Amino acid sequence: MISQLEKEITLRYIRTKKKDGFLNVISIFSFIGISLGVAVLIIVMSVMNGFRTELVEKIVGFNAHTVIKPYEKAIDKNLFKNEQLKNLSKIFVYSNSGEGVLISKDYTKGLLLRGYLPDDFKKLSIVKNSNFLGNKKLNPSHISIGKELSFNFNIKIGDKILIMSPTGVQTIVGNLPKQKTYIVDSIFDSEIADFDQNVAFINLKDLENFFELKSDDRNLEIYLKKPKKIESTKKKLEIIFEDYYVYTWSDLNKSLFSALKVERNVMFIILSLIIIVAAFNIISGLTILVKNKTREIAILKSIGVLNKSISKIFFMVGFLIGSVATLFGIILGVLFSIYVENIREFLSNAFNINLFPEEIYFLSKMPSEINLNLILLIAICSIVITSIVSIYPALKASQMNTAKALKYE
Repeated sequence: MISQLEKEITLRYIRTKKKDGFLNVISIFSFIGISLGVAVLIIVMSVMNGFRTELVEKIVGFNAHTVIKPYEKAIDKNLFKNEQLKNLSKIFVYSNSGEGVLISKDYTKGLLLRGYLPDDFKKLSIVKNSNFLGNKKLNPSHISIGKELSFNFNIKIGDKILIMSPTGVQTIVGNLPKQKTYIVDSIFDSEIADFDQNVAFINLKDLENFFELKSDDRNLEIYLKKPKKIESTKKKLEIIFEDYYVYTWSDLNKSLFSALKVERNVMFIILSLIIIVAAFNIISGLTILVKNKTREIAILKSIGVLNKSISKIFFMVGFLIGSVATLFGIILGVLFSIYVENIREFLSNAFNINLFPEEIYFLSKMPSEINLNLILLIAICSIVITSIVSIYPALKASQMNTAKALKYE
């Protein structure tokens, strides 16, 4: 427990006088350093969490959550009756894919072609999106292309485009690649420039004819009710589809999310050093405070104040500076995280610079996701660090020799 005397002396020592000007400067810099360290840490972690969440939502919205790929035999339709599978998933669609080349007199462009049956195509999230333009049914000899591809090569709905397949057709002059003209029936917008530029959808039967694929080779795409809980769901699906290869959106982007995780952890460690460096200023401030208050400490001891109380007083000074600075840093960091996109737009307009280029980060705006657990962890770490650095000066104050202090003061 802290006595009333200890509280009053602590508050008095925090309010430094004019003669303690240098000490006041150190305390202010300690406060500012810890506050900025906590705020920057919260802002960076919030932006990185938001970036990961937005990226996951974009990928999950565009790609199948889980794909079941057959090895030698077609996927058994009786497995669809599995009750556990019904609880996990909401949509099943057949698909297949192949790589072709978009040919024009002005350009050539590699494309990943995905094939779906007309009724299955309408079930996809990307088709249900309000940004989708055109016919939502994949008719034979028609194609759906991405917004970026349409913009870059000036392709509009109703235009005809020529696609070349790597599979050949035998002619009198030898083996030539297959070519077919498709009518652009719709334009989709996944909000990820890389996907919009490199992926297109065609009728599944068209795709199988174009790439000489068998219907037994069709993949089963499963869209889950809870796509973010993919690790536990994958294990259950592997049991249900034990004779087939199972891979998920997480497997396809494992290296990307591993890199994001490593980067987030490294940034946490690096930015924590700001708090540690700022906290060490508290040691300097408290040491100078002890030196300046030598006479007062000696008087307190001479009237019976215990060494334990002296330690508490100086420890509480450091603890209060660290705690209030941490609280201020949390408020600053949370406010900045909430309005980070507005701040980015203001800086971009004011200095005419692009702070968050869409073509690099896949996103049109700077994301932010405030994680309360992470804020709590940052607050605890900051307060623990400031508490630890306050212990040494507090102990030194309590160990002061009363007789010598009074003699030389």
